[in-house]
Amino acid sequence: MKKKAQAKGALQPSPKILVTVRDAQGQDNALAVGYCGNCSYDPPMVMVGIVPSRYSYHMIKENECFVVNLPSKEQEAMFDYLGSHSGYDENKLKAIGANTCNADIVNAALLTDCPVNIECTVVDSIKTGSHEMFIGKVERVHADEKYIDEEGKIDFVKLQLL
Repeated sequence: MKKKAQAKGALQPSPKILVTVRDAQGQDNALAVGYCGNCSYDPPMVMVGIVPSRYSYHMIKENECFVVNLPSKEQEAMFDYLGSHSGYDENKLKAIGANTCNADIVNAALLTDCPVNIECTVVDSIKTGSHEMFIGKVERVHADEKYIDEEGKIDFVKLQLL
């Protein structure tokens, strides 16, 4: 027998990603995002959903770019911290001693401890209620060598993502 269930977050499992952004003054921030996914393979595009009240929201609007960082189980503590603290209160990346470097193409940082980083340029967005979904054209994908197969594809089985 079926029973009515809560609609909020009904589609599970949701990916656990960290999105990094930079504001116009060069300040970096990262946030945990659960509303995300692929939305085109030609050209490659991904989407991330951000609540407008979040600290990072204005950064994506200003710079029109972001980086999707895929954390493995080794980055679980970092993921939990970045998902439970606000950039309104502190510089989260400094607080946890996150290792970062500048992205190659977009104006944002990569979380270098994450095994995969996806540089994206915002090409569109849509307000869907609680979130604004930012559509990002994939500009470059970085992956640790040990996770790339002989065809250049990422071996997601080896990654052991969160």
